[in-house]
Amino acid sequence: MYHSTDPRAALTATPIGTTTPATHFAGAEYAKFYETPPAETKDGARTWYARGQNFIIAYSDADKGAVLNRADQPDEYVVLLSDPGAGAEIVWGGQKVTVSGHSISFVPAGKSSVKLLGAAKVVRMMTAKSDDLALLCSNAASYATPHPNLPPFEAWPDPAGGPKVRSYSLEVAPTPGRFGRIFRGSTFMVNFLDPKNGPRDITKMSPHHHDDFEQCSLALAGTFIHHLRWPWTPDMGQWRNDDHEVCGSPSVTVIPPPSIHTSQAMDPGLNLLVDIFCPPRVDFSEKPGWVLNADDYPMPHAI
Repeated sequence: MYHSTDPRAALTATPIGTTTPATHFAGAEYAKFYETPPAETKDGARTWYARGQNFIIAYSDADKGAVLNRADQPDEYVVLLSDPGAGAEIVWGGQKVTVSGHSISFVPAGKSSVKLLGAAKVVRMMTAKSDDLALLCSNAASYATPHPNLPPFEAWPDPAGGPKVRSYSLEVAPTPGRFGRIFRGSTFMVNFLDPKNGPRDITKMSPHHHDDFEQCSLALAGTFIHHLRWPWTPDMGQWRNDDHEVCGSPSVTVIPPPSIHTSQAMDPGLNLLVDIFCPPRVDFSEKPGWVLNADDYPMPHAI
């Protein structure tokens, strides 16, 4: 349920009765990086890892000159530099591409590196095919067996024009009727939401659910309460208590289907949340103008 002023109110709802009701549920995952030491410290970067069923989030606090290497990356991944700054140098396939701060980049499979041109916070997003990184995730044990209600991961089509490093500025002005700043690749969709100052208006919350995909909410500034509620079924053994989890920054929250959820910004200053989906969402992709790099990454033909 969305407030009438929320652009998502225009999304087409799934007709009642077209999906099989879920009978088993997974809990949410919370990784509060500010409460734990980094999983990895090397090459000038301190890195924390957390995952969902299909994806891995690597959050690094990196020094100038730090290099983040991938020797044999199995598929396309994302590099997010949320803050303005010196940017980074991304090397892939003989290319050397300098990207600015406050940008999002998509890096093809294979050997690559990201060299920070100034001290920065950098987020990389990989699929769970990156087995070496999956082992480093703070919540790796939660996915020892697959969670329910999620279909097998399938990547979307390769980009038009073939593989190369593609980078986009996050400096995009809001447009009436468009939700956030959405970019997609073949493996991820990232919505860099507009930053908000002060707590969220509690009369304009957005409780909703997803039938068959996880949502990752990455908090980069401020504090949020993630409110989650699971359906009741005839089997009380499957009932779960509501969550009202307070998460500061940086942190990762993985919201499982089909839990009803909404996030409440709480900090009196800046609150910044990034929503991440792996693979990309169809409903957002079908809204004209919502995906800012849609011309570079086609949708699957079957959709």
